[in-house]
Amino acid sequence: MGRRKYQKKANQAVIAVRLDLDTPGLTYRKWGATQRAKRGDWLVDNAGEVYTVDARTFARTYKRLRPGTYVKITPVWAEKATQAGQIQTKEGASHYEAGDYLVYNSRGGGDGYCMTAKKFSSMYRSVK
Repeated sequence: MGRRKYQKKANQAVIAVRLDLDTPGLTYRKWGATQRAKRGDWLVDNAGEVYTVDARTFARTYKRLRPGTYVKITPVWAEKATQAGQIQTKEGASHYEAGDYLVYNSRGGGDGYCMTAKKFSSMYRSVK
C-alpha cells in the first residue's frame, strides 16, 4: 500500500491545554512505554484518549477554534504496519501491531506516531 496523504476530518476537534507551568515536565506511561512532556507542550484529550503533544508540533499542526478547542489543519502521511513493532515519538516510544497505522506529520516520515486502523479510519480521510 505504501505511505499516503490524509487529512483529519473536520469534525475531529480536540480539547487541549498548554503545560505552561514552572515545571521540569511530566512523565507518564502510555502505548507500552514511558512518555515525557516538557514545559510548553500540550495536554490533549482526543475523544477520551489523553496524551501530550510537543509544543512545536502542536503550534505547526493545530488551529484554535475557540478557547480550549483545536483542530488539526495540516495533512499527515500514513501507512499500514505489516508487522508489530515500535515507533520513536517526540514523547517516547509507542508500540503497534500489524495492521495499525504509522502516521507522520512530515512527508519524509518524521515526527511520527501510531494508532489502530479503526481509530485512524474514524479520524482521517484520504487526500488525492
